[in-house]
Amino acid sequence: MSPFKGQTGLKRILNASGYSLDGLRAAFTGEAAFRQLVLLNVILIPLSFFLNVSRVEQALLIAVCLLALIVELLNSAVEAAIDRISLERHPLSKNAKDMGSAAQAVALSMIALVWAVILL
Repeated sequence: MSPFKGQTGLKRILNASGYSLDGLRAAFTGEAAFRQLVLLNVILIPLSFFLNVSRVEQALLIAVCLLALIVELLNSAVEAAIDRISLERHPLSKNAKDMGSAAQAVALSMIALVWAVILL
């Protein structure tokens, strides 16, 4: 069992919240792609409130935007873990990073597709 897994109750929730904020801060300061997605979300999410769409459609428009942020956070985490292990070029490291990038490409495609289907 991990020595970091000892807290329970409110203390655990406070610790987890702090770790989450640290992760968001690290992604925002260290990952240009994350900052670009935040900018895209700052534009698209408020825009969704001005569109003549149902609440379910609006929720879907927002959800796909937020999903891309989640995928970018996971992609950045994979890249950081791979780089922590070794900066040496290795086919498995390349595969892991490429798959993370592919996941982000799919998430961005989902934004385009969902917005297009709902708006057109």
